[in-house]
Amino acid sequence: MNQALKSLLVSAAFLSPAGTMAADDPGIQGALRENIQQSMKQFINANTLDGAFHYYDAVGGKLLKLTLDELHDGIVKKGAFYVSCADFRDQNGRKIDIDFMVRQSADILKTTQAIVHAIDGKKRAYHLEES
Repeated sequence: MNQALKSLLVSAAFLSPAGTMAADDPGIQGALRENIQQSMKQFINANTLDGAFHYYDAVGGKLLKLTLDELHDGIVKKGAFYVSCADFRDQNGRKIDIDFMVRQSADILKTTQAIVHAIDGKKRAYHLEES
């Protein structure tokens, strides 16, 4: 499968209708999968104060204080990043789906960015593939 088609399929999976499963690359296995998830957990913990994950939503223009519902199992590769997501609830009870960007450098995996993917099922598009 060529890279353009692969990128299109990955993007389509992440922009699928609410309630469907996010994409998952079955080639991301074992220690790599565990380390990606561990990096996400460390990022969430490092940005959690007084029981809330603090995230500034630049699109919405406000600071969100989120509680974690669950980390998703699905992980895909988009450009230079591994991407996986987690569901949170904000202070108003809205469901906030956040994607976490994890990069690998040598033998270190590090979560570098969190991006709001959806609020109450309404998707926000973003593009990570390198041109």
